[in-house]
Amino acid sequence: MAHSVDDALKILTSGVAKVLNTEELKEKLKLDRPLRVKLGVDPTAPDIHLGHTVAIEKLRQFQELGHTAVLIIGDFTATVGDPTGRSAARPPITREEVLANAKTYTDQAFKILDAEKTEIVYNGDWFRKMTYEEVLKLNSRVTMQQMMQREDFKKRISEGTEVRLHEIQYPIMQGWDSVMVRSDVELGGTDQLFNNLVGRDLQKEEGMPQQVVILMPLLEGLDGIKKMSKSSKNYIGVSEPATEMVNKIMSVSDELMDRYYSLLLGQQRDTTLHPRDAKLALAEAIATRYHDSNSAKSACELWMQRGQGDQSAGAKELALTELPTELTVLTLAAAAFKVGFGITKSNGELKKQSILPGAIQLNGEKLQDPAATVTLQAGDILRLSKKHTVQIL
Repeated sequence: MAHSVDDALKILTSGVAKVLNTEELKEKLKLDRPLRVKLGVDPTAPDIHLGHTVAIEKLRQFQELGHTAVLIIGDFTATVGDPTGRSAARPPITREEVLANAKTYTDQAFKILDAEKTEIVYNGDWFRKMTYEEVLKLNSRVTMQQMMQREDFKKRISEGTEVRLHEIQYPIMQGWDSVMVRSDVELGGTDQLFNNLVGRDLQKEEGMPQQVVILMPLLEGLDGIKKMSKSSKNYIGVSEPATEMVNKIMSVSDELMDRYYSLLLGQQRDTTLHPRDAKLALAEAIATRYHDSNSAKSACELWMQRGQGDQSAGAKELALTELPTELTVLTLAAAAFKVGFGITKSNGELKKQSILPGAIQLNGEKLQDPAATVTLQAGDILRLSKKHTVQIL
């Protein structure tokens, strides 16, 4: 079914962090042609995680509305390394490694995108043909003052950490990609704003319509704090087994679950469901996308057997009416030990021996902030220790 411009705009701007700018995007959507929507990726590693898929999901939305997805494989830029957010220069990587990584990267990306409707280009196709004179002319369009506006460069220089000259080339090269593919829209994370704006400037100098920039939020990892990354070990890999995916998703907080629903599925969770069941639905949907429905269902059933099943087996039943009406993690732990097992523990003991070490868990999620408020529902499983578990009635 064809969408109106306003409907398409609503879909395409949902879940984004910023659009530069919305009016320009609306005008482009009125054009009687598919828009060319650019997403550049540097395959510096063979596997991608769910954090990488946030922009790919938005590219899929454009694709489903009839626009052209242009996936740029940075076989040249990856050998330079994006300095964005880095405290030091990236270690060098060979083109052979990049091309090998690109194969698995695109295989995983096509679990989201329609491969037949995706235009794949390699930026080495133009950068490796440029003469040194052409490189100098391209560099002359950007000032050193512009480059020094970047927070990562300023920080490194102020701290006495070196900034290599080849790193300064990166935003210029990413911007030139936009010229070469004649992009109407460029997608990226919020950390890519500077690079995306260079693309707009270079397109303007070339007499081309400037691309709209759509910035996607950076997805938090399993800890709910840091950006999802392999270096922080808080990631969910696209190529991981379905069981591993489900186990990791079931470990995230309820707040992070809502972010994952929005950014990874473009949906809102069903608030009529128990949080545990909503999280299971999220885990099943994501595992289905990257595997299949049977594998996803089996993984969820296995989690129930190993996780909730084991926890609820032998758990002591505890009615909500037996607990205080307003609960924090500390008061809940104290009341559950006292009412459920007749054990009295001091606040100091609870913090030191149970809460801070992560022994207190609600539906498998660790509760490590003594002052955090807690809302319970019938069916919740509260683990106080390896030997003490209660099920809320």
